[in-house]
Amino acid sequence: MAEKEEKDKVEIDFGIGKISFGGLFKGLGNLIDLASKLGEEGIEKKGEIKGLPEGARGVYGFSIKTLAGKPVIESFGNIRETAKGPVVEEVREPMVDIFDEQDHIRVIAELPGVSEKEIKIEVAGDILSLAASGRGMKYAKEILLPGKVKADSVRTAYNNGILEITLEKEK
Repeated sequence: MAEKEEKDKVEIDFGIGKISFGGLFKGLGNLIDLASKLGEEGIEKKGEIKGLPEGARGVYGFSIKTLAGKPVIESFGNIRETAKGPVVEEVREPMVDIFDEQDHIRVIAELPGVSEKEIKIEVAGDILSLAASGRGMKYAKEILLPGKVKADSVRTAYNNGILEITLEKEK
């Protein structure tokens, strides 16, 4: 049994000495190893999308969330896959995190390049619609919330391109 525990142990060196994690954290350790390897080697995908207007600029990225359960991969940006191939849209989809807290839901969205007065928020049941445009940047996203919220309970804070929205849950 001790041999299996030793095999499941993951050691990570954070520059202040090695820290060991047991089998429960092995997946996290492997993820950190992979991220480290990608950081060292660097990953970059370049290419040309034919048939677009001159000077069209595309942004594409993804985030991986691994809290409690299966990893969730979510994309962001303005490159979309269609039946005819990828297209670059004028409107970008912002990166968004959703936190389901006791009596409210908190949504954090990255909207660089727009001012607070250029942001529009609409709530209908468990759907949050977010749109913003300014200084050549346009964002839009419909967000499915983990539950219904009170439409008149929207509180926002905006600082340095980060929008925090707090919504009271319906009881």
